[in-house]
Amino acid sequence: MSRRDFKGYGGRPPQPNWPGDARLAVSVVVNVEEGAELSLADGDERNEFVHEVVEEVTGAPDLCMESHFEYGIRAGYWRIAELLDRFGVKATFSASARALERSPWLARDIRARGHEISAHSYRWERHANLDLEAERAVIGRTVAAIEAAAGVRPVGWHTRSSASPNTRRLLVEDGGFLYDSDAYNDDLPYLVEVAGRPHLVLPYAFDTNDMRFTRQGGFVHGDDFARYCLAAFDWLYAEGARTPKMMSLGLHLRIIGRPGRIRGLETVLERIRAQEDVWFARREDIAHHWRLRSGLEPFAHQR
Repeated sequence: MSRRDFKGYGGRPPQPNWPGDARLAVSVVVNVEEGAELSLADGDERNEFVHEVVEEVTGAPDLCMESHFEYGIRAGYWRIAELLDRFGVKATFSASARALERSPWLARDIRARGHEISAHSYRWERHANLDLEAERAVIGRTVAAIEAAAGVRPVGWHTRSSASPNTRRLLVEDGGFLYDSDAYNDDLPYLVEVAGRPHLVLPYAFDTNDMRFTRQGGFVHGDDFARYCLAAFDWLYAEGARTPKMMSLGLHLRIIGRPGRIRGLETVLERIRAQEDVWFARREDIAHHWRLRSGLEPFAHQR
């Protein structure tokens, strides 16, 4: 019964001492999954069935689904990248490794713009049911593929849906991961002990996330996304006068990158950028900062 922690900081969150005395650290996470979705045409066990609609095709390749995912890299990426450049925002691109294997030019462009590339598994799939050795192999394959495509190994990890009970331990044993984002339970990073070592968790968020444009998610117009995300920003920013926090904005190339939605992201970035005491930061930068403020040695690969 001790596995779960409901107390957290107990209503007394620590002072993050964000750079520039910022009241809020804003982490923009852009998910890159296109080409890593499950597809019978790629030899996978089934087709992905969540895209602009929820429609499962069984027993045959789903060319409709594949085309919807292709949009994210062919068109959506460029809109998102241009907006981030325009507002001077450096983001974390959480990439499924197979996506970058198929589009290595994308990895190079992301890095050239100064963004972080973190790991989002090899395929776009949950890890909940993977056994220990199968998951170890997936993590190793993910790291190798991203490093080959991007020229740098990922130091952050995020699993689609649920991680397995072994995921975090395997990341720590790998020795090359600075943090993971397989948690949704706080507005600040926190340390956990894994395999006898301190390991950093940077919580993510499914509410301030464009995935809510999918069926029953609640977002229809770009303004829906902007209103919700800015309401969260306003509240956290106000709290930040006393106890600074962290806010995650979750994006997907094929979702917010659509022309009917992208203005919502523009509205969010424009308003937040107008605040001087906000730190837009890549997740690796937040993680390095948190380790140092926690009195830990600077992170270095352990093998």
